[in-house]
Amino acid sequence: MFLAIDIGNTTIMIGFFEGDKLKGSFRVASSHAVTADECGILVQQLLRFHAGKDKTVRMVGICSVVPTLTQIYVSMAEKYFKLTPDVLNYATPNIGLEILYEDARQVGPDRIANAVAARTLYGYPAIIVDLGTATTYDILDTDGNYAGGMIAPGVWTSASNLFKKASRLFPVKLEKPENFIGRNTADSLKSGIYYGFIGQMEYLVDKIKKELNIADCRVIATGGYSDIFMEESKQIETVDTELTLKGLRIIFDS
Repeated sequence: MFLAIDIGNTTIMIGFFEGDKLKGSFRVASSHAVTADECGILVQQLLRFHAGKDKTVRMVGICSVVPTLTQIYVSMAEKYFKLTPDVLNYATPNIGLEILYEDARQVGPDRIANAVAARTLYGYPAIIVDLGTATTYDILDTDGNYAGGMIAPGVWTSASNLFKKASRLFPVKLEKPENFIGRNTADSLKSGIYYGFIGQMEYLVDKIKKELNIADCRVIATGGYSDIFMEESKQIETVDTELTLKGLRIIFDS
């Protein structure tokens, strides 16, 4: 099996593939206190749960935006699976597209994995919206190359800071509210956070299409918060929460 590990600032996504089929995936917290042994035991248990006792990991691919955790998971793969993992970065060969950033080293590996997966699975031109700790917008141009993107605060990152800075406000659940206009503080917060983010996302996607003159393009959402906004968005066509994992498999095991 191919083991794909996507290490983010808030959570880590781990998936098991047989061929091009994702057999199971799960999220764990991005704890900096975790050890390689703890990771190895957890991953082995989940592998048995998702794939059975007779399945073995033959290859590991990692993309990470947290350098300290990268080394922990590299050590985990070496100790528990006796494998040297492939770690994605801007210089990884055979990714199948050109990175048109002024400095390709600045493009996060998760964004590269997303771009490769979107290009392969959904076609291009395309806009990938990754809703995580940050909200990233990545563009595949009409040639299928990585044309650049945008980075905005994540919806919950922004909301959490609001709760901390405003003494009379309090945390609320991130969900679509029953009414657009709130009649109490909790509902007003839910509406402002939810529809405020929708407004930002719809506007930015529309502006990207106009600037690049690519009105007819796919818009794919991924990341931990993507499902929440699918119903209301007029721009998002597809939600693929395992897009990054699929990109790792395509790059390293296809």
